[in-house]
Amino acid sequence: MRARIGAGISVLAAALALVLPAQPAAASGPDELYLVTLEGPGATGLLGRLALHAEQDRVLASVGGPAPVYRWATALNGVAVRLSPAEAAQLRRDDDVALVERDEVRPLAGRPARTGLVPGLPARDHGGAGVVIGVVDSGIAPESPVFSTVTGLGRSPHGFAGACQTGEGWTADTCTRKVMGARWFVDGFGEDRVRSSESLSARDADGHGTQVASIAAGDSGVTARVGDQRLGTYAGVAPQARLSVYKACWTAPDPHDDGCSTADLVSAIDAATEDGVDVLNLSVGGPAGFDTVERALLGAAEHDIVVVGAAGNAARRFAAHGSPWVTTVGATIGPLREGRVVLEDGTSFTGAMAAADEVSARLVVGAHAAAADATRQAARVCTPGSLDAARVAGRIVLCERGVIGRVDKSAAVAQADGVGMVLANRGPGSEVADFHSVPTVHVDAAAGRALHRYDGRVRLVPLGAERTTPQVAHWSSSGDPAGPALKPDVVATGSGVLGAITGESSWDLAAGTSVSAAVTSGAAALLVARHPDWSAAAVRSALVTTARAVPGAGALRAGTGRVVADPALRPGLVYDVSPGDYRAWLTGTLTGDLNTPSVLLSGAADTAVRTVTNVTGRRLYFSSHVRGFARHDVRVTPAAMRLGPGESATFTVTVGRTSVPQPDDDGWITWRGATGTVTRIPVVISR
Repeated sequence: MRARIGAGISVLAAALALVLPAQPAAASGPDELYLVTLEGPGATGLLGRLALHAEQDRVLASVGGPAPVYRWATALNGVAVRLSPAEAAQLRRDDDVALVERDEVRPLAGRPARTGLVPGLPARDHGGAGVVIGVVDSGIAPESPVFSTVTGLGRSPHGFAGACQTGEGWTADTCTRKVMGARWFVDGFGEDRVRSSESLSARDADGHGTQVASIAAGDSGVTARVGDQRLGTYAGVAPQARLSVYKACWTAPDPHDDGCSTADLVSAIDAATEDGVDVLNLSVGGPAGFDTVERALLGAAEHDIVVVGAAGNAARRFAAHGSPWVTTVGATIGPLREGRVVLEDGTSFTGAMAAADEVSARLVVGAHAAAADATRQAARVCTPGSLDAARVAGRIVLCERGVIGRVDKSAAVAQADGVGMVLANRGPGSEVADFHSVPTVHVDAAAGRALHRYDGRVRLVPLGAERTTPQVAHWSSSGDPAGPALKPDVVATGSGVLGAITGESSWDLAAGTSVSAAVTSGAAALLVARHPDWSAAAVRSALVTTARAVPGAGALRAGTGRVVADPALRPGLVYDVSPGDYRAWLTGTLTGDLNTPSVLLSGAADTAVRTVTNVTGRRLYFSSHVRGFARHDVRVTPAAMRLGPGESATFTVTVGRTSVPQPDDDGWITWRGATGTVTRIPVVISR
């Protein structure tokens, strides 16, 4: 196979690539958009990129030289180009071509349903200074107060060279010290396919990208309100981090057609890599294999960017981003936000409540307050216009669940000048903490029956979050036991996380592995800011090896466990990876094992070798512990080691052979340092 022209090609060849246009498309006319990836990595510097452009043109000349829709030369060497199926097949036979695939539209990894759960995220007023998080998503609402340029942003990032691309509703002045860069990519999705309310710019029309960006890096000390309800003081995970936005996901006239063209996604990743972001967040679903998007993410990792991807929200599909250069994040469900209905005699009923404000008033049953032109049944469930304002004004209304949406009921109460609502189930069902028009407590059917008989004043009292043990969400995608790497790497809070959105309400609860990825990207930014000399692989290792175990969840469901930012700042040991090792692993030319912070032994494999590096700054003794395996004897040699600052050592994991094949098994290898550091990796044995 001919070697790829390197970044050091002569100036003459680079100049020719710049001045010679691609030949016109073949007369037969292409009819589909294809992503064509050439062998070898992307380039750095203008001459290197021009050299790759020249190589791309030579490859395309074999099919008539069609003009590319996109060129990629930083994260990978490739193009998006319109081809006929026959031309695509011809390029697949070219020795210089690594992959040819049709463009497709992928969904964002968010879940639209509110769940009433809130994250156990620490409230921070600092962290992430000097770091740029690149967000490939649906854009951003720059006017949100969580993206304001405030004095607490800290030092300016070094090495970031992003642009501020103008467009509809986005001028050059829209970019700020907080939102430092903005680009948008629509040629794959197609301008003619976007919804009329969309903006052909980095402005967000969906709300998903705004939520993701605010969760990862929203400013601290921002008061969150929905209508007249105060939700508390907001802060993103890394509030001092800066943002660069890459809009590659669009809304269509039919919401089922919303999504992200893979050609646009790859272009966004390539641009973020060229701009020099520190952390790259991709909250987009996809396959577990090594497609063009995954190869672009490889290029980002090779440029020492911490790459974070959402595992996906389909329990029946394997986790997306099955590659070892992406930190793939699943979702946990955390604590419930509760409120209490308190009667005059002290009797109380506990339910779900999102509001942070207490309200006290006389209770009126909706069915007893029907408007003159409304039925008693309509008032019972508080349909719009069914309540008599003369009976409801200044009162808290008991509304039953059913017929219309939950938040529509509180809107009807507010319309009739009510000051609060108790929402009661009519039978078995969950209680949900929605954002209502008035303070609301959602109670079960038994409480509803008791309150229906009550005559007097009540207080609606917010209780905040009930601290319960997080669980992996049933819809969070699991790893493939026969896959190339153990996935997901970690899990993070992925349900009911408060974030900024577009539109009048300004705030909403978000759910999905897109949220989990945003939480993890914020945690990664904290690490990069604290340890700017660490490699991206070391940051990834620290996030993974310090995660907290999720009770009852195996490694293929939860990876190492739930991301916790503070312990990750002091991991003790890291599993570092040279950037070139990822590509050597992909091409099968790597000598030895890839040094990932996890082990997946499938088939006949019974050993794995890993290397750890001491990052404590002190000479320390570390001892290993093996736990959790039910069917296999797993040993670590050496079992202990003493390492000086920056020193590395290699250990071997060996699985004892059995006379009878055993079912799949998993467990943990933990290294404990003399100063209390804990570095833990999962091991999955898949036969």
